[in-house]
Amino acid sequence: MDTTLIAALLGLLEGLTEFLPVSSTGHLLLAGHFLGFESKGKTFEVVIQLGAILALGSVYAAMVARLFLRARHDVAARRSILSVFIAFLPAVVVGLLAHGFIKTVLFETPMLIAVMLILGGFVLLVIDRIAPPAIHDDALALPLRKSLIIGLYQCLAMIPGVSRSGATIVGALLLGVEKRAAAEFSFLLSLPTMGAAVAYDLYKTRDVLDFGAVWEIAIGFAVAFVSAIVVVRWVLSYIGRNGYALFGWWRIIVGSVALLALSLGA
Repeated sequence: MDTTLIAALLGLLEGLTEFLPVSSTGHLLLAGHFLGFESKGKTFEVVIQLGAILALGSVYAAMVARLFLRARHDVAARRSILSVFIAFLPAVVVGLLAHGFIKTVLFETPMLIAVMLILGGFVLLVIDRIAPPAIHDDALALPLRKSLIIGLYQCLAMIPGVSRSGATIVGALLLGVEKRAAAEFSFLLSLPTMGAAVAYDLYKTRDVLDFGAVWEIAIGFAVAFVSAIVVVRWVLSYIGRNGYALFGWWRIIVGSVALLALSLGA
């Protein structure tokens, strides 16, 4: 397959899945495995993820700016910022301690990714039905203790195929956060989490980063940016109306197909 087409496909996959509870990393790694695609130093993967982060940042830029401006004289705004920061901290600690193991062991096992996609799909289907009644409907007003617990759930996403947004959303739903608010808090938490993860990846792989395939990287970045904007603008209203069952079934289908292909030696 033409490398430009592969770059566009992977960029689209990143943009469509990064902020959904389906595991963008799992999808990218499986797609790369089956397409025989691998970039030196993971340059391509890191850059297109940066495209998705910038897309989210552009959508939430006005909200975040207003929040920080209000924080100078508004206790509630300062508490909202602190809530996201507290949820972010566990990922920092676990990410720093386990970075080498995650990148060299877990990321190289497509079978694990497929299994986790399936298991995570069933978890989403179950939690979507049996989650306790919602007692928090504002993503910016969660109790600090619950924000910390959601941050601990986020650490489960260090396992490829689990999904960062899926882990945080499931944790939030179990803590009584309304479905739309759970997704919005996951979006806000992804800004520092993904930003730090990309920055750390760039630093750790700075000696082997390869920007030789500039055209493919640019295509992947652009497609990831545009498709991520579409998803972020659409997904909150969809979840508010329909919940998470669609994403649970999607995970199960993708994981099952990947598992079958792997068992056949693909």
